[in-house]
Amino acid sequence: MTDPATGRFITLEGGEGAGKSTQISRLGEWLRGRGHTIVATREPGGAPGAEMVRKLLVEGPAERWDGTTEALLHFAARRDHLRSTVWPALKRGAWVISDRFADSTVAYQGYGYGLDRSMLHKLYGIAVGDFHPDLTLILDLPVEVGLGRAAARRGSETRYEGLPKDFHERVRAGFLGIAAADPGRCVVIDATRDIESIAVAITETVIERLGA
Repeated sequence: MTDPATGRFITLEGGEGAGKSTQISRLGEWLRGRGHTIVATREPGGAPGAEMVRKLLVEGPAERWDGTTEALLHFAARRDHLRSTVWPALKRGAWVISDRFADSTVAYQGYGYGLDRSMLHKLYGIAVGDFHPDLTLILDLPVEVGLGRAAARRGSETRYEGLPKDFHERVRAGFLGIAAADPGRCVVIDATRDIESIAVAITETVIERLGA
């Protein structure tokens, strides 16, 4: 087992309806059973200021913002999230599990909206610096399946779900491209399987990659 005093940062990524929240809960429970202190968080959000920005991003009409405005808002929220929640928790030795991080900005605003990805990498350097997740789990499933699942649990945060199907196809391709380009950090998990099978695949990956 990894020394509990050594914090780790794990991110879960994927399109709409991929089941990230469920798997974060399962993973957090499993890691607690192995002696780790867990902080579960999310993006956009995860800190008071960042949660205020979240409402601007995930609620309201799909056409509210263009891609560049969204990217700037996401990185502003991300900076607050890191300073207020993630970095202090890691310093305490906690394992932080985040529902989305910067890969979502690259996938949604870069691949989905077609923004210049070099610009997004520059924003990353400004807001985040040289800090990166220790492990990123990308939950992958067909767009139609994910949107169907998202619609079944629909609340007020429906702005991204209302974007066209081809946008979501580009997002899915973006996540797979990110994983292929950084296999040392990213692992693709088949999210079409049942909840238990996905949870097992995730815990096996965490053991293999981080020695949890």
